[in-house]
Amino acid sequence: MTQSYKHLFQRSLAANADRLHFAAHSHHLWPDASWLGHQAAWEDAARLADTKWRRVMEEMWPAGQGHVARELGLPDPSSVCFAGNTHDFLIRIVSAIDRRPVRILATAGEFHSFTRQAARWVESGEVVLETVEAGEGVEERLVERARSGDHDLIVVSHVAFGTGRVFGALSDLAAVAAPEGPWVLVDGYHGFMAVETDFSAYAGALFYTAGGYKYAMSGEGIGFLHAPPGFAPRPGITGWYAAFDDLSAPLGGVGYAPDGRRFLGSTFDVSGLYRFVAVRDMLAREGLSTATISAHVAGLRDQLIGGLDRSPLGDMEIVNPPGPVQARFLALRSPRAADWQAALLARDVYTDVRGDVLRIGIGLYHDARDVEAFCDAATKL
Repeated sequence: MTQSYKHLFQRSLAANADRLHFAAHSHHLWPDASWLGHQAAWEDAARLADTKWRRVMEEMWPAGQGHVARELGLPDPSSVCFAGNTHDFLIRIVSAIDRRPVRILATAGEFHSFTRQAARWVESGEVVLETVEAGEGVEERLVERARSGDHDLIVVSHVAFGTGRVFGALSDLAAVAAPEGPWVLVDGYHGFMAVETDFSAYAGALFYTAGGYKYAMSGEGIGFLHAPPGFAPRPGITGWYAAFDDLSAPLGGVGYAPDGRRFLGSTFDVSGLYRFVAVRDMLAREGLSTATISAHVAGLRDQLIGGLDRSPLGDMEIVNPPGPVQARFLALRSPRAADWQAALLARDVYTDVRGDVLRIGIGLYHDARDVEAFCDAATKL
């Protein structure tokens, strides 16, 4: 039987003991360490008041940068910037491009935070958007168009949120990217802390953004960006924290921090950063690396696939079959996907659906008994 880590999630599990939550890829349940981090943010604000920002920017900020850099293999933690969400970084990157309309290339399988904003920019004439179909062969199609020189910005998910497919041509996109354009933004939200990612070879060429809501287990309010040096030095949408080093400088001109902080906005809620650092510190103490967690999840995923054969879900097509690099959710395709998701939810079993794909997410808080309970629920569909 697989090991259980439920003791790290006692508060979240006890809050709804009857729920069977298999949507860790969507809203990951928070470990107890996040509660302590959230408390620490409040207590520091009460204890330090105005001077809390010294602790935030001189202690918590570099601690968070260090955790991101170690996870991704970044050579310089100062390339990392934090914000309330990844959307903030998307609009700042686009604001740094001088050309209008901005020419963007993306896959047709990007997440809503990009697709909605891009659609609105297209409506207003600020962006010309070209998409390539997701699925098999997406790497070849995207790289071929990226090499054309027809685009200012290229956007691609490291792990596709709908299908769980891992994009395998980052090195080809890094070869195309240049400070003068095009720039490449990798959406890592469904890959960060879900698949082992060594970004060291691309750190000088590619942007990478992700956040705490999913596999980082830290909740909302904490997004981050790795910004390669020399790319987008002066975002057009900016806040006073982006000149944090120059607050005592005389007025005149718009200054920017020389590192990732050039993408900062204005005053922000620090509690997400505290939660992220607390969770990462806890994982380090417990010896739980992304590889260790992935191995735990892989065993449960194999049990799940075997157990579904006795239910109607066993007849669904597995969109992302097990492989050497695997997302933390099982994607199953069927015309009845939405019906199955609703029927499971009626039994207090949480999954989610994207079109005709049912997604079953597995996390650190699951064990073999949970998978067995899920399979039993599925037999009743």
